[in-house]
Amino acid sequence: MPKHNSKILNNYRYPRHWRRLTALTSALFLSACQIGGNTSSSGEGEGLKIGSLLPSTGDLAPLGVPMIDTVPLAVDTVNDCGGVNGKPVQLVSEDDETDPTKGSQAMTNLVENQKISAVVGSFASSVSQAAVDIAVRNQVLLISPGSTSTEFTGRAQNGDFKSGETAYWARTAPPDTYQARALAKLANEKGFTKVSTVSINNDYGISFEQEFIKSFKKLGGTVLNESKPTRYDPKATTFDSEAAAAFANKPEAVIAILYPETGALLLKSAYEQGLMEGVQIMLTDGVKSDEFATQVGKSSDGKFIITEALGTVPGADGNALESLTALWKSKKNEAPPAYVPQSWDATALVLLAAQAAKSNDGAAIAAKLRDVANGPGTETTDLCEAIKLLEQGEEINYQGASGNVDIDENGDVLGVYDVWTVKDDGKLNVIGQVQPAQ
Repeated sequence: MPKHNSKILNNYRYPRHWRRLTALTSALFLSACQIGGNTSSSGEGEGLKIGSLLPSTGDLAPLGVPMIDTVPLAVDTVNDCGGVNGKPVQLVSEDDETDPTKGSQAMTNLVENQKISAVVGSFASSVSQAAVDIAVRNQVLLISPGSTSTEFTGRAQNGDFKSGETAYWARTAPPDTYQARALAKLANEKGFTKVSTVSINNDYGISFEQEFIKSFKKLGGTVLNESKPTRYDPKATTFDSEAAAAFANKPEAVIAILYPETGALLLKSAYEQGLMEGVQIMLTDGVKSDEFATQVGKSSDGKFIITEALGTVPGADGNALESLTALWKSKKNEAPPAYVPQSWDATALVLLAAQAAKSNDGAAIAAKLRDVANGPGTETTDLCEAIKLLEQGEEINYQGASGNVDIDENGDVLGVYDVWTVKDDGKLNVIGQVQPAQ
């Protein structure tokens, strides 16, 4: 089996003695899917070498682990039909620990030591902000399946992600500009006129909060704590004062932009202070995990505290979704969780861009990204078919699992948004879709 430096430690949901077993199982899964060893270079004489930078530990681990598992599935699929540029693709996986400092260190290792040519990652916007400058400096494409902060759009417009004429940043999940507008529209459709917000104090939370406030006000609503928004420290361990501030002044709904571990503690504190009675909890993609209701806990009568909470998440309606769903079910015996389609598409675009460039060089891959994503060319959802067409010198327009993945000049895509709720058993159920408010 090839060597790799993955740290797939799913220590978020299990006791300590189970964590070691989970880490070993996940590591074996990735080893089985990876092809080739970690050599010191991704030069033209060798196969394409890519990396993943995603969280298997830390606050976003519940959503990050399925994303991590998706990347080698796409690599394995392409390797089974001959690889890229006629050789097997190698994958090096790093755990960013949902931490910008750790993520920066891991990205540096991927680029400077492992000599990869492109990276799928990260999930947390704060981690991607730390990693993207390393990518640009080293002319390595960084394509995120889940960093949704609006800050990236602004930085792209300022030219921060370019070296020469080539951009080294893109994402397959739409920016929070659109999800925040979708959540504002959902709140408006539910008849709420007075709401409050509480958000994690990082790029993701603040940009989402600000866009929500702007959109909700345009729809005629009032945000009670607009002048003094409630934001919590992602490294804090107690949240009593933040919970009290968010639920003050009797809001009809609280818009909670959270990460799972810290967000669960905040909502539990609000319940224990008796603040949640009669208040609709509205959540976002950051906590869309079947474990979240359990993390928040149950009320004294045995019901999950956040039963009937509503939330939004980037959905998936791409032409490749059906085939990805079948593949995922064959491996996991369940439907793909949130951000698996976006992770598949991010990996697919890297592989196809390298084949289109007929090069394993990072700059050449980045330069071809929009060509394979946007066309013009033959529309295709099948990775092996796409590779074959590119080998023959034809142009393609890859149609993804998450959507058509047309990437604009800022590295952004548009998307649809699923509406989900927490059922009586604590599990999540998608109940519809909502379009962003204009």
